[in-house]
Amino acid sequence: MSIDRRNFSRVLGVALAAPLLTSRTWADALLKEMAALKPGEFTWHPERSPEGPVAIVVSIPDQRVHVYRNGIRIAVSTCSTGAKGHDTPTGVFTILEKDKNHHSSTYNNAPMPNMNRLTWSGIAIHAGKLPGYPASHGCIRLPIKFSELLFSITHVGTAVILAGSHSDPREVTHPGLVLSEYAAHEFETVKTKVAPKASPWAATVTRYTGAASILVSGADRTGTLLVDGNVVGTAPVTIANPDVPLGSHVFILQGAHDARQGLAWHAITHHEQTGIALGQPEESLLARLTIDPAIREELHEYLHPGMTLVTTDLPAHPDTRTGRDFVVMGQDVG
Repeated sequence: MSIDRRNFSRVLGVALAAPLLTSRTWADALLKEMAALKPGEFTWHPERSPEGPVAIVVSIPDQRVHVYRNGIRIAVSTCSTGAKGHDTPTGVFTILEKDKNHHSSTYNNAPMPNMNRLTWSGIAIHAGKLPGYPASHGCIRLPIKFSELLFSITHVGTAVILAGSHSDPREVTHPGLVLSEYAAHEFETVKTKVAPKASPWAATVTRYTGAASILVSGADRTGTLLVDGNVVGTAPVTIANPDVPLGSHVFILQGAHDARQGLAWHAITHHEQTGIALGQPEESLLARLTIDPAIREELHEYLHPGMTLVTTDLPAHPDTRTGRDFVVMGQDVG
């Protein structure tokens, strides 16, 4: 096969330029790819991050579902959220139950394939029709193939953020432990508790088989531990500079960071409204939060990769955290 000099030079030029492509270039290309998706279409690139804790962000205004693994976006899909009068609630949730062949107990036994349950009152992620606009009774509908792929990488306890605005995950490594100041002498003990578990990152803790979440309320100055959505306990949290808002953030535990003798997290900032300027969570936010050492030691029994730490400025009472349904939701949601 022969190649003329002009074509050879063009191909060689492209090949030589390829290494010069920056992460910003790839990010811009991904944004264009996401924007061009039509109803029922999706992207799926698990090779971008083959393993690690998964987080799902549903952008209600954009009707898009973003899937992150180990802090890297591996997939985007079109979706259909709740129609007017059946609005999908905003807030932070964890998957409470998985059922590949689920049927609705509320809506005429309607099929809900590849169901990831977010609330016991009926909100879930599952396969369904995608007309290109919000049309469900509150659930998040997905293309059937995408719902299968997503179902294969989630587990009970996977964090799901339903939001009007959100940031991409940002890596935060705090030189200390959960709700503590720097405590290097504890690091080796805690390190064994957050060692990666068997694939696919099933949420296994020391005394419970279930996923743990910690909700820190700036309004109440409390921390609430939930395992599989059940409240295990609540304790006072000391917040440095309490007059400065905590903001709405989700920290997803990745594991131990040897170099810094602390824990590595991926943080996502969110807001229920659209068009909100979102700041990025810093290590200093985690450093502001401490708890009584005896309670902290008890808390460390529940550590596992994929554990979530949620901060909010809302009160942590039933209006914003309802039983096993919500970890925390917008104050205006009933």
